[in-house]
Parts: sequence; structure tokens; C-alpha cells
Amino acid sequence: MCTSQLALLQVLFLMVPEGGRPQPSSSPSEAVPTPLTLESRTQGGTPQSSEGTETHWTVPEISTVGPTVVTPSAPGNRTVDLFPVLPICVCDLTPGACDINCCCDRDCYLLHPRTVFSFCLPGSVRSSSWVCVDNSLIFRSNSPFPSRVFMDSNGIRQFCVHVNDCFLESKSTTCARFFKNLANSCTLDPALNAASYYNFTVLKVPRGMTDLQNMKFQVPVTLVSQSQPGSPLLAGNTCQNVVSQVIYEIETNGTLGIQKVSVSFGQTNLTVEPGTSLQQHFIMRFRAFQQSTPASLTRPRSGNPGYIVGKPLLALTSDIRHSMTLLQSQGDGTCSVKRHEVQFGVNAISGCKHRLRKMDCSHLQQEIYQTLHGRPRPELVAIFGNADPAQKGEWTRILSRNCSVSALHCTSCCVIPIALEIQVLWAYIGLQSNPQAHVSGARFLYQCQSIQDSQQVTEISLTTVVTFVDITQKPEPPRGQPRMYWKLPFDFFLPFKVAFSRGVDSQKGSVSPILLLCLFLLGVLNLETK
Repeated sequence: MCTSQLALLQVLFLMVPEGGRPQPSSSPSEAVPTPLTLESRTQGGTPQSSEGTETHWTVPEISTVGPTVVTPSAPGNRTVDLFPVLPICVCDLTPGACDINCCCDRDCYLLHPRTVFSFCLPGSVRSSSWVCVDNSLIFRSNSPFPSRVFMDSNGIRQFCVHVNDCFLESKSTTCARFFKNLANSCTLDPALNAASYYNFTVLKVPRGMTDLQNMKFQVPVTLVSQSQPGSPLLAGNTCQNVVSQVIYEIETNGTLGIQKVSVSFGQTNLTVEPGTSLQQHFIMRFRAFQQSTPASLTRPRSGNPGYIVGKPLLALTSDIRHSMTLLQSQGDGTCSVKRHEVQFGVNAISGCKHRLRKMDCSHLQQEIYQTLHGRPRPELVAIFGNADPAQKGEWTRILSRNCSVSALHCTSCCVIPIALEIQVLWAYIGLQSNPQAHVSGARFLYQCQSIQDSQQVTEISLTTVVTFVDITQKPEPPRGQPRMYWKLPFDFFLPFKVAFSRGVDSQKGSVSPILLLCLFLLGVLNLETK
């Protein structure tokens, strides 16, 4: 049966059915959301940690049989300012809004971000949350999470797993349903009815709430479309209006919790026959709440400051910031109005068929150029992922080489572009421990072909390519320490030579010099190897 759908809803939603009496429950955004966390808290285990330094764990005394579990607890009521420790917040990608799980984002206004977020993104804090057990209890780990072996304050080796919770991450899942008797299940199975997926409310901030019946803490699930989706209906041999896809859009601002939840559906019809099956898709998307701020400030960054691989490559045209794009084809292969977004660090190629219209050569060239590079045409590219459109120094001009017609000797020909190659040079700069990716330059290279006016060409194939070239100049590795060169006086071994030359009768008295020589040579060799 379909169990993945139910698990997804339980993890990401705290649902309060209308008219029901909910009971307080723990949130999945605890510091370490595992059942073992309850064991350590009931026994009074408390880790000792400090921001900016490595965490030292204190093992509590537990009388029960089983592994000792050490988990981080929420910080106390003390003022902790993380911003001087992390002056650059690499995960702050949305100006004027709180980025989820970005513990150094100033827009979140949180003194203790660990008590609100399920986890802290890498680079936003200097210490992490781990679940630890005695290392002697672990033979082999098959955990999908990062693991490490720590040494606690008592000198005991602890095997620790970095737990990553998915409260506030966009997820998707699929579910296959099989029906023995679809004629009965069509109208009785709630999983097929769209009304089952939005007749509830969601808590804004589920942590630390006692009055769950207060409506100001509840957010209703609203429909995206104006009209309600139809209920399942059995018409002859067909079950109509069956839910095939559910998409939740959840808007949060990180500090005040969930602000809006909307849902949209995809429906299909099923034929009533033995062994009928249905594959349902469930999607949850989290995004920042759209506050009343200028549109230019709410555009997400592609890094802070350096580019993040997979984020959009930013372009600028007449003070308008947008993303660089590639061609995208429709179902029949023709060029679509929609375009693929260029992702930083990801080489890509795309193409489509462009249908030609009757027009003069200059207008035809202009139309195809616009189809290749998109509208508006990118003029500048952002050097860093957080470039400000008002600061021209944070952008570099895109070099371009259009088609050349000077070498052609055909008066009845029209030279048109058929391919665009976008070359982007980038490099890492800064410290090796925290390198930042930046764009050094970019250029457009067009490939062209000529067509004669007498040719009846109705369509041509267009191609766009983007390549990223890493030109990072890595520093030379550090050289080794200079080795000691021992220089002894020329007569240093003279006493030892005399002792060896005394013969067999005097060998008994020469044991001490020989022993001293061996000890001295051993000491010299030890110094050489250090």
C-alpha cells in the first residue's frame, strides 16, 4: 500500500484537524530528532560547548543498559552574538528575508537559531550537532550521515553522527496504489478525494506552544485555483476526478513560522478493471515569505559572496538583473518561450528547431540572435553571486563575436547564426579553508551559416552551449623543514681508533668507549629523523 505519502505528511506537517483536540507533540526540528534524544534528556546529560571552538562532550551517568548517548541541548538564556564570529554569511541568499536553516542570517533576528531551525547549514556556524555513542560499541557504520570520532573530556573515544533533519526542505515522493475493487474505492477511498488534502490547518510555529486551539497560531490550507476540485465520481466504467498529484506551497519567514500554505491538484480518470493501479505524486515546496519589500531586494543571491555550484549565473542588462538562459524545446522540438537557466559550474547543451518567417536578411538575423541569447540580451555578468546591480564594479562586460560577412562573395546570401557558445572563466580566490568562486570573464561565440534567397528554408536547428573553465591558480605546496648538517672535527674519532688498535688483550677495557660511540651515533640518527 501507499505509505510514503503518509510519512511525508507526518514529517513536514503538524496538522490540526478542524474540530479536533490536538495534543502537544515534539517538533521534528529538535536539535537531534531521534528517539535516543529522549533517553539522554531524562537522565540529565548536558554537553558543554562554546561557539567558535571545537565541541567537548560530557558523558552523563546512565544506569540503564545500553549505549551512552550524548546530544546537544538548546542554549540557555544567554546572549550569543554569532555575527562577529562569522562576518561573511555564505548561506544568506535572500536579501531582506530569513533563509531557512541559515544560522548566521541577520534577517532572522535570532539570538539562538538552533532552537528554531532543525539544523544549521554548513558554513553558518562553527560547531555542529552530533549524536554520539561509545566508539567501542561500533563495529561498522552504514549511516548515510557524516560521522566522526571525537575524544571527550574524560579521554573516551566517542563515535558521533551528524544528524540532518528535513523540517522546512522541499521534498517530493511517489506512491503506487493497487485496487482490488475500484468500483467501491472510487467514492469511498479518501486518498482519491482532493478534499482530504486541505481540510485541516497547520501550526505556524509548533515549538513551545500550549494553546493550540488559538486561531492566530493556525494557518488554513487554501486552494491555488478559484474553483474547488471535483470529487471522485463513478460514471459507467470510469472513475473520474481521481487525485494523481498534490503540490503544497509553504511560505515561511523563519522567525514567525509558516505564513501561508496553498495546495494544487492534478486529477485523472481511471478505467474500472481488474488490477487497476494509480501512481500518485506528492510535492512540498518551501520558500521565503514575500514581504512588502522592493522586488530588487527580494531576488535571491547565487552565493554570498562566492558563487555556489548549481545556482543561477547572474546577468545584467540596463540595470535589470536576470539569469543567463539557454534554449528550451517544446514537445514537437520547436523553440519554446521558456528557457533553461544557466547554472554556475554546470556545463550544458540544448537545442531546438526555429521556424523561419518571410522577412529581409537583417530582420532575420536580429530575430535569430534574440532567440539564441534570449531577451533581454545579457550585457554584463556578475563577478560574485551577491553582486549589486547598482555597483557597476561588481559586474564585468560580456565579450561577443558576431557572424562575419566580409569573407563572403555571395550577394544573394544571408549569413545567420545557428549556434551560440557561452564560455565562462572562473576561479577560486581567498583562503584555502574557505575559497570563494568568482567569474573572471565571459564571452559569446556564434557559429554561422549562409542561406541563399532562392532556397525555400522553412526551419533551422539552433544550439546553445555553456562551458565553465576553471582557471584557479593554486599556491605552491609548502616546502619541508631544512635538514640538519652535522660537521665534526677531523680528529673526533681519534680516541676510538686508538682504543680499537690496542689488540685483543685490551678489548676488555675498550668496552666503555665503544658503548659511548654507539650511544652517540644513535643520538645523531634520532636528531636526523626529527
